[in-house]
Amino acid sequence: MISPNLAFAHGERGSTLVFSGRPEEGLASLRMSIRLDPRDAFAAIRLMHVGSALYLSRRYHAAVEAAKQTIRSYPDFPLTYRWLAAALAQAGRIEEANEALETAIAIAPASFEMYVRGRAPWMRAEDHAHILEGLRKAGWRAG
Repeated sequence: MISPNLAFAHGERGSTLVFSGRPEEGLASLRMSIRLDPRDAFAAIRLMHVGSALYLSRRYHAAVEAAKQTIRSYPDFPLTYRWLAAALAQAGRIEEANEALETAIAIAPASFEMYVRGRAPWMRAEDHAHILEGLRKAGWRAG
């Protein structure tokens, strides 16, 4: 059982649930983590994972807003831009998606390559395929 006030535990539980196929449950834990400790050293990751959970739940408009909120607070955190690009594309906002995609690649090309061309070990194959679908719609071409 999680200590009800341990923000870190809620955050880790949330991330684990998001990337194990239970994004809605993960979202609740992530939001609890953020409420308990809004100045957490892992806040950028927690906020990005909120956007990831929304994206993986196919709630693209909400994912866009979550990603934009994360970027406003942590503009140099590179991983959020790829989720933003994919969510914008899935929402049909292709021009904006392409801009976010270009930023994702420009801000951290090695990170983009590592997390897009190579699937992170904690990401399920179907979730990786889902983000690739969004990135392709945004204009990304594997090559």
